[in-house]
Amino acid sequence: MPKDWVLMDGRGRTPDISVVVPTLDEAGNVDSLLTRLFAAFGRKGLEIEVLFADGGSSDGTQDKVRAWEPKAPVVLVDARSGRGLTGDVLVATHRAQADVVLVMDGDLSHSPEQAPELVRPVLEDDRDMVIGSRYVPGGRIPDWPWRRRAMSRIAGAVVWPLTDVRDPTSGFFAIRRETLLGVGDDAEGFKIGLEVLLRNEGSLRISEVPICFPDRSQGRSKMSRRQAACYLRRAIALTGGAATAGTAKRFAAVATPGLGADLGLFLFFRHQGLGLAASHILSFAIVAGVIAAACSRWVFKPSAGKHGGWATLLRFATVLLAALFLRGGVLATLMQRAGPSEWAAMLTGALAGIGVTYLGCAFFTFRRDGDKSNALPWRLAALGLVGYTVLLRLAYLGLPDLLPEEAYYWNYAQHPALGYLDHPPMVARLIGLGTALLGDTEAGVRLGTFLCWFVTAGFTFALARNLFGKGTALLAVALTAVLPFFFLFGFFATPDAPLTACWAGALFFLERALSAERARAWWGAGICLGLGMLSKYTIALLVPATLVFILLDRPSRRWLRRPEPYLATVLAGLLFAPVVLWNMENGWASFLFQSAHRLDAEDRFGLPLLVAAAALLITPMGLLDALRAVFSPQRLFVVVFTLVPLSVFVLFSLRHEVKVNWTGPLWLAALPAVAERISMPLTTGLTPLDAFGRRLWPFTLVASVLVFGGFLHYLSLGLPGVGIDKALGLPAAWEELGLDVERLAEQVRSDLGAEPLVVGMDKYALASELAFYRRHGQNGVELTSSRHHFGGSGLMYGFWFPPRQYAGWTLLLISLDRRNLERQNIPRWARLDPIEERTVF
Repeated sequence: MPKDWVLMDGRGRTPDISVVVPTLDEAGNVDSLLTRLFAAFGRKGLEIEVLFADGGSSDGTQDKVRAWEPKAPVVLVDARSGRGLTGDVLVATHRAQADVVLVMDGDLSHSPEQAPELVRPVLEDDRDMVIGSRYVPGGRIPDWPWRRRAMSRIAGAVVWPLTDVRDPTSGFFAIRRETLLGVGDDAEGFKIGLEVLLRNEGSLRISEVPICFPDRSQGRSKMSRRQAACYLRRAIALTGGAATAGTAKRFAAVATPGLGADLGLFLFFRHQGLGLAASHILSFAIVAGVIAAACSRWVFKPSAGKHGGWATLLRFATVLLAALFLRGGVLATLMQRAGPSEWAAMLTGALAGIGVTYLGCAFFTFRRDGDKSNALPWRLAALGLVGYTVLLRLAYLGLPDLLPEEAYYWNYAQHPALGYLDHPPMVARLIGLGTALLGDTEAGVRLGTFLCWFVTAGFTFALARNLFGKGTALLAVALTAVLPFFFLFGFFATPDAPLTACWAGALFFLERALSAERARAWWGAGICLGLGMLSKYTIALLVPATLVFILLDRPSRRWLRRPEPYLATVLAGLLFAPVVLWNMENGWASFLFQSAHRLDAEDRFGLPLLVAAAALLITPMGLLDALRAVFSPQRLFVVVFTLVPLSVFVLFSLRHEVKVNWTGPLWLAALPAVAERISMPLTTGLTPLDAFGRRLWPFTLVASVLVFGGFLHYLSLGLPGVGIDKALGLPAAWEELGLDVERLAEQVRSDLGAEPLVVGMDKYALASELAFYRRHGQNGVELTSSRHHFGGSGLMYGFWFPPRQYAGWTLLLISLDRRNLERQNIPRWARLDPIEERTVF
């Protein structure tokens, strides 16, 4: 030990660093720890004091520390706070003299030789906190048993969404004394670093330094089930949530009899002849009122006292509606199966609703309001929105009848080919995969789309994290879960689902290639572009966008002289080659349909529709913030990869009509910037317009979720007093129609002794729906066609059912409009039987 340390006993000049070491029965490690600490900092010319925050050691630890006090700046602090290691550290920190504090364990797992590396950035004011991390590149945990490794990873995973730090449970860190004390004297538990991180999320400059963290060589670990439970409890408390053992018990005491009453009322209403939707809504409404009163007056009373008025009432109503819509989906899905009885299905649905109600109340209605500069609430909101919408889509996946477009693409899958007239084959492949797993059901048709959303979300998260950080990335994923385009096309089976997934993947790999200069990322971009071209041709707009970016960004121009971009283009072309081959064999039908056919359409000024469609696809707030983001050129990547594709659609719309869904995927490039704008703290000097928009976003997101929940409930179970046929203008009872038409076909077959060809008298909708919902018969796909037999377009039905092959056949014509069946609209047929009208539903 250097001689000058003998004179530093706390009465000399202020030390550079105060080292706080929480201890409990570490007598065997004290001498080695202090010797190595003083040597490590002495070599760097730094003076330290060491404060042992002892929690009541009984093995001689205190005597060991006292033996050092006369000869070195070492202080024994009786830190028995009753608030765990966190409280003990804070007690000692109050005694610290230095402005910079280093916290480390006393078991020698934290290397004293690495300590100066942690404190240097804080001393130089480059960072507010530096963490010794086991999980950044270079970090190691040698000799750890698998159980300890697993527990560490699980503990980190619990709070992974809440902080950008890779090792949030580390107890080895340097920090400013005032920041550490800023966690407050109410802090408790065993992870003081986590307290700092979550109480200051988004407001500290933090870095991580890789460390070697071996298993302890002496003593025993203090980890226990009690500590694990305390850790979980503190993590929840730090989020502001009111989910505690006490509130859970009180809620269970209210919800258990409420569940019985709910189930009894539901069965009573069903016995009285009420429909499924009316019965479960009425029983829920009656019981929910009682539960709401109990929650505000008793279950969450400490938190409820800080909330009141219309805001709390609206939050409560939001939670209850979310619970209602989810339980409706669970109930209807189980009722659709032959297994569970009605009461069992209702019980399961009610339990799902109870879970949503408790979590919603704990983390939304009655959560504590924290510092407005803290980004943590947005992270929690993102997790809640993503989790709920995933469950909502899963619950309703197999309930609504197929849309005509979905049924049409299912027919793609029944006629496997390398390409199709109006779209490439990817949607058919996804539907084929889903139906192979789940059968020819609505859920089977939509399974691939449901999975595509996770691909989109994953790539969006990765892109946003690279551009702005994890907090923004989580919110960007929430936008993909909630904004109309991404919600709807993450549910209904259309080519937009794989297109969006591939678009998101291409953006991620292009950003890595262009901004991070990773050559191998070009291969990922080529694969995503090729698969995207197998989904929908519009992803080709990323090619000119990439070229524009390279020309505008000076460092990226080097890629013009490198082979990787060109090889990626070749790879994309190879993946797309089957579609080219199909077009060669079919007179370039698809390429002409998507190009010359659209350009030859009647001139029409479509820009207002384009703007309205964009506002519908990503909400007016989303459109406004997306445009503000792309016209603020701090992020060239966001600007170019949004504006270049958008400009193509704008130019096209000046003389042509556009489809509502066309611009949907291009907003993926702007989502990270939109998420960044949303999460900006209200304390950062926003303009009045920005602050107003920032306050509108929570309403926009919540309203979107409730609208989608109500929409799916409406399509699947209906809503009392609202007729689906009147609201949609099309029958929702496609299955009933298909079965009725199948009975008619069997009657014709019996009367004539020959199979009739069922013809839906529109372009593709009726034919597609009838083909799917006649599947219980034997000939739904093979003997259901469209109106092209009488002229006009039938899209792919013209390929599948050439009119000449069916000359002399008996046709069973089906239409929703009587005029389509009248003689003047059906030329060239020798005999036309009388028109018969039927009410199907």
